[in-house]
Amino acid sequence: MNICRIFIVALLLIVAITGSVFAAEIWVSPKGSDKNTGTQQQPLATVAMALRKARELRRLNDGSIKGGIRIVVEKGLYQLSEPLFIRPEDSGAADSPTIIEGADKGETIFSGGIHINGWKKLEGNIPGLPLNVAGKVWVANAPLIGDEVVNFRQLWVGNTKATPAREADAPLMSRILSWDHQTQSCWIPKPAAFDTLHIKGMEMFIHQWWAIAILRVKSAKVAGDSVRLSFYQPESRIQSEHPWPAPWISKKTGNSAFYLSRSVQFLNQPGEWYLDMEHRKIYYIPRPGEDLSTATATVPVLENIVKIEGTIDHPVSYFSFKNIGFQHSSWLRPSKAGLVPHQDGMYMLDAYKLKIPGTPDKKGLENQAWVGRPAAAVEVAYASHTTFEGCRFEHLASTGLDYQRGTHDDEIKGNLFKDIGGTAILAGVYSDEAQEVHLPYNPTDKHEICTNERIENNLITDATNEDWGCVGIGAGYVKGITIAHNEVCDVNYTGISMGWGWTKSINAMSDNHITANKIHHYARNMYDVAGIYTLSAQPGSVISNNYVDSIYKAPYAHDPQHWFYLYTDEGSSYITIKNNWCRAEKFLKNANGPGNVWENNGPQVANEIKKAAGVEPAYQYLLKYKTVNREGQPINYKSE
Repeated sequence: MNICRIFIVALLLIVAITGSVFAAEIWVSPKGSDKNTGTQQQPLATVAMALRKARELRRLNDGSIKGGIRIVVEKGLYQLSEPLFIRPEDSGAADSPTIIEGADKGETIFSGGIHINGWKKLEGNIPGLPLNVAGKVWVANAPLIGDEVVNFRQLWVGNTKATPAREADAPLMSRILSWDHQTQSCWIPKPAAFDTLHIKGMEMFIHQWWAIAILRVKSAKVAGDSVRLSFYQPESRIQSEHPWPAPWISKKTGNSAFYLSRSVQFLNQPGEWYLDMEHRKIYYIPRPGEDLSTATATVPVLENIVKIEGTIDHPVSYFSFKNIGFQHSSWLRPSKAGLVPHQDGMYMLDAYKLKIPGTPDKKGLENQAWVGRPAAAVEVAYASHTTFEGCRFEHLASTGLDYQRGTHDDEIKGNLFKDIGGTAILAGVYSDEAQEVHLPYNPTDKHEICTNERIENNLITDATNEDWGCVGIGAGYVKGITIAHNEVCDVNYTGISMGWGWTKSINAMSDNHITANKIHHYARNMYDVAGIYTLSAQPGSVISNNYVDSIYKAPYAHDPQHWFYLYTDEGSSYITIKNNWCRAEKFLKNANGPGNVWENNGPQVANEIKKAAGVEPAYQYLLKYKTVNREGQPINYKSE
């Protein structure tokens, strides 16, 4: 009898944990073969084949899937040659979910990159390379796919991102002298030993208000101690025609800062690299202690590592990722068409100033813009009841995880986002490419709206390190979203941004909650900023019990005082902001609509609220991965 009772208790425990004793398992291992059966003893080699097997089990309604399908991926590096595509046919059900799970937490990596091997010390010199680095430069063949050289914008040596060769050593930048909007050109101070013979591939990175721009240099003309730069289209026209944000010209605070990069003539510091596409060579100066004969050098190839995509009538549902690492995504938009962002990393496809202001929604509006959305390592669209839990998003060129549209009832919980080029987590439509950004989005089919998403207990650190104008967590037109108990630190702009459209008109947004998050060490480089920032009408939305502190003193801010802890920007309406702890009552309420309620925000907020913000105890193991102010940058501790 005792044995029977023990068996029943054990069985109930298994059911409680897995949902059923009949769940199917498919195993994957770096040592496996796709000709194997997929058992633990005979694992497959690829997750794609495991997914195919799972799809067949569902198609045939195999009895083994009664409690779901668990694809167990053993620890190791899985370098993908194409994105892992999750389709409607891969969907599970409430009582039979599909889970892709790493067997060892943090040890299973899906990579969109490839390794660079065969490094040798450069013998002699090459045209344009500074003479003072002779004997310090290493060289390897750039990889080929087919007969084409792989283009890339990032290089990681080990787990450390290298720096594209730049003329001003980070974090220093120069300042533009002037911008000519008519000729679409600018004047800059002449860099030391500037060589106009080696500008092929050169880029200009420019800081302007709350965004940056990356412009491909077409020509450079030296005149005394100055250089006139012209740029390729389409970024040349967009950069010179759009009114906001634009190059900053100010005798009081200094003109917009910039640096030049991606030219062999700038390769002069340890940790810098240069790609010569024409001759298929990569050049790199190792940091102290790096040995390229043994180090792992990785460049990204895939812009998407995973795509979960259904249709509005047939969404992907009940599909989860657990304990998986996503690494080495690419993003080539700046190399192909330049990059002129509008806000939150949404880049302008077209933009200009109206000669006669006024639109149907805003009579005085003079700014017109249409935007695109950056690629993400993991993209989700038309899906429901999906989960990312205990995953690691690291060493990614652009957005980490993006719930784009048509999603609902999903969870992003207990994940690490570190070394992210753009925004760590995005959710919701911002503007479709065909819709002007200031027009309210409110689709007839409400299934298009990202609804009831939960973003909880994630650590976001060292994000926005490529596009400084991106954010830690960004939510566009969302409904019923909960952003709670996350920690966001070491970002270049805003911690959490919610809303889009700059409009008081009722739109798709309502009933959103930003609660008990810890946001600190933000605005490292960009101002017109806050720890939490909102746009447009959002009836029933609440921002409460958050901790916001330690905003950086951005070295090149257009207005050194234009930083805030909380910021309700244009059109923000029907939002309750209460019980948020911050060091001072430095808030901005800019062109707000009706219905906002501000209550008890500032240093007087109860200590219990302050202490409870951030990741909850069960997820605090993530905190060992955070990075904070490694360069010792000054902090704004109080309103000035």
